[in-house]
Amino acid sequence: MALQDVLKGRLSVPAIAAPLFIISGPELVIAQCKAGIVGSFPSLNARGEGMFEQWLIQITQELDAYNQANPDKPAAPFAVNQIVHRSNNRLEEDLALCVKYKVPIVITSLGAREELNQAIHSYGGIVLHDIINNTFAKKAIEKGADGLIAVAAGAGGHAGTQSPMALIQEIREWFDGPLLLSGAITTGDSILAAQAMGADLGYIGSAFIATKEARAEEDYKQCLVDSSAEDIVYSNLFTGVHGNYLKPSIVNAGLDPDNLPDSDPSKMNFGSGGNTEKKAWKDIWGSGQGIAAIKDVPSAAEYIERLGQEYNSAFDRLSSVFSQG
Repeated sequence: MALQDVLKGRLSVPAIAAPLFIISGPELVIAQCKAGIVGSFPSLNARGEGMFEQWLIQITQELDAYNQANPDKPAAPFAVNQIVHRSNNRLEEDLALCVKYKVPIVITSLGAREELNQAIHSYGGIVLHDIINNTFAKKAIEKGADGLIAVAAGAGGHAGTQSPMALIQEIREWFDGPLLLSGAITTGDSILAAQAMGADLGYIGSAFIATKEARAEEDYKQCLVDSSAEDIVYSNLFTGVHGNYLKPSIVNAGLDPDNLPDSDPSKMNFGSGGNTEKKAWKDIWGSGQGIAAIKDVPSAAEYIERLGQEYNSAFDRLSSVFSQG
């Protein structure tokens, strides 16, 4: 089954919400799906015994009930993020639950595994793999991923350094399947721009941190409202992998954001603070460069409605330009 079949008639905006470590929970995912974009969460966010299965039950039941009550406007499907890196000792257990509950879309990160893709395909699920360059993109497709998430410069959290225009162009030279773009996608205009470059969908993360349903501290949400691209720091100190973080949170942790040392990639650890006492994501806040567009803390539904209005306005403007030409 193709991604287009899974999403057909179920998106109000051509976008998928990125899985936010610690922050994405059932409340946010369900709100995103009901409002018409794919909601997602990392399985590692469910941290109690049996909690991941409870979340899967809650999400599937609530979305099924919503779809039965709204047959003409069903919710978008949801996605689960699986960290494939060897440090994730829950992978096999969590993968088995994804298969049991037939999770429609699985997003894989930090490694591509053929057997995982086969497991998801066994029930008709779709696998999207996030990559930061063309080499990783080819490896992911060779191992059976259905689509790619191009994590370009400016994306929140673990991000690449390549221009989105360069990265999308290189991938489209050989791959005509589902392609998403991550990197400063915050408005409806930027979603349309991503499509103009060759992506099928926008991939939105940071803006959803500043929504009412997000499990983020209020100070974190307000910091997003108050900050801009100049307040983003790119470092591998906190997890061993380069990522983008909010400068004020680094300062609050007692560190100098302009003089951060490099971390040892072999000590990669996504739950601790890498080579610091402060924990990445909890104390050191991730964010992409597109945050200047974040002006308030709306509900997820309000934000997605705004995205739709911006997208349609941008489309109309572009159509007008071409018609005049």
